[in-house]
Amino acid sequence: MIDLYSDTKTRPTAAMRAAMASAPVGDDHFGEDPTVQALQDFLVEKLNKEAALFLPSATMSNQIAVKIHTQPGDAVICHEQCHIRLFEGGTPAVLSGVSLDSLRGERGVFSGAQVKEAIRPSGPYFPPTRLVCIENTHNFCGGAVWTPEELESVAEVCRERSLALHLDGSRLFNAAVKLGGIEGVWPMAQRLAQDFDTVTICLTKGLGAPVGALLLGKREQIEVARRWKHALGGAMRQSGIVAAGGLYALHNHLPQLAIDHANAQLLAQELAEIPGIALDPWPETNLVFANVRGTGLSGEDARKRLRAAGVLCSGSGQRLRFVTHQDISTVDIATAVAAAQQALHV
Repeated sequence: MIDLYSDTKTRPTAAMRAAMASAPVGDDHFGEDPTVQALQDFLVEKLNKEAALFLPSATMSNQIAVKIHTQPGDAVICHEQCHIRLFEGGTPAVLSGVSLDSLRGERGVFSGAQVKEAIRPSGPYFPPTRLVCIENTHNFCGGAVWTPEELESVAEVCRERSLALHLDGSRLFNAAVKLGGIEGVWPMAQRLAQDFDTVTICLTKGLGAPVGALLLGKREQIEVARRWKHALGGAMRQSGIVAAGGLYALHNHLPQLAIDHANAQLLAQELAEIPGIALDPWPETNLVFANVRGTGLSGEDARKRLRAAGVLCSGSGQRLRFVTHQDISTVDIATAVAAAQQALHV
């Protein structure tokens, strides 16, 4: 089975497993795990932030960020199709007691002007707008990349109106590789993160680590986040064993992202040749969305046909999602394309 369902399907490499097995560990609940500290320090230096906190997942990181920036009854601005709004279980309402004011925008991108217009009026009838959340790359809009100029448009308004700004950078390094190439990945990642008060980094998608994410920000914010990590059951003990996987990935797996992007382009080009298939949109990074409306198939039927042919994908409605990652080779792409040509031909 060629598993293009998600880049979370990556498995630790033998070298990563060796690094995890040999990692020095301590009780991270008390800040005593040297490998966790090394991971946190590494990203603090590379992204030019004050502090970082190792967490079990990017969802926990995003939701702690919302919590520390808001009070119950506040409003948060985000894109209508962002992960925080659609795929994190309604937790902003449950954990933080906030409402989400969603914006439209092609490719998951909205402007500073849109943010300014969405800020709630002052007065007793309205929830105060406190926070803006951006997702880069934007998953459900095709792995789209926010450019530094697009980010600055929003950041400028946030500075003017004293709004906090959070980055869901679960695939930030895909964006950095797309814009800066492998040689410029770290300067570009720092540039893409610089205007944000807090930043989520996920280790388990294209980077290929088995567990973990980090929340970065100002020192006092991360100390508050640490309390919520413990309160939500996210405190881990000898977690250096899994942190070592993330540290290994950051040192060794970034070049793989460029290969994933190239494989996504190859897959998109071949899928676009199948009658009735439309790329929706054309991929920018490692996520390929293909609409099967023109074939007359439902999305469910298309996914079942592909599965029977040996290809796993996800999707919603008539839109299929294929995600390239380090466990998918160019040969796998060719095999998946051949299977799709037969399975989706009507």
